Amino acid sequence: MRPKNPGYPGGSMIPLFRLVFPVLETTPQRWIQLASTLPPELFQRKPAANEWSAYDCLRHIVDTERSVFPPRVGYLLRGEDFPAFNPDEVRKDPGGNATPMELTAEFSRRRAGSLALLSKIGEDDLKRTARHQELGMVTLGEMLHEWAGHDLMHTVQGERALLQPFIDGCGPWKRYFSDHIVPPSPQGGR
Repeated sequence: MRPKNPGYPGGSMIPLFRLVFPVLETTPQRWIQLASTLPPELFQRKPAANEWSAYDCLRHIVDTERSVFPPRVGYLLRGEDFPAFNPDEVRKDPGGNATPMELTAEFSRRRAGSLALLSKIGEDDLKRTARHQELGMVTLGEMLHEWAGHDLMHTVQGERALLQPFIDGCGPWKRYFSDHIVPPSPQGGR
């Protein structure tokens, strides 16, 4: 049994940066691979009326790379209160006509800057705190976990949206995908 170390997530001996950096480094590559190989109509296809397409998920990740996570690092390092993020406000932005490849290029460029910013953070900085408008006091370490989890969550959500037409078309194998089927919204339709 491993000795507990309260300085690391879950008491494990794996430093936070060894958990977070690989996720943040690989997310742009995953999206570039998807955007460069899949047809645009699949990328834009919503799995259900009120669900996000892979394009919507990518756009959201880019939006948060522009205006959420890097600024939060600064707020936490300075100990300043910071606002909550409302994705619905950002999604009203009319600049949403970028192609998936244009979004992945922007994402990759911005993420490189974010990783450079994070490379300057030390272990002691992870304990720095600030007040989030909705959540109260949070640490930089907690926010970094959220950032990596956010990347994975929306990447998986995008891949799940891409999966739907294949589930629909696989006939008797559909039952093997029951955990991945996006049910139609009450309004119906896809």
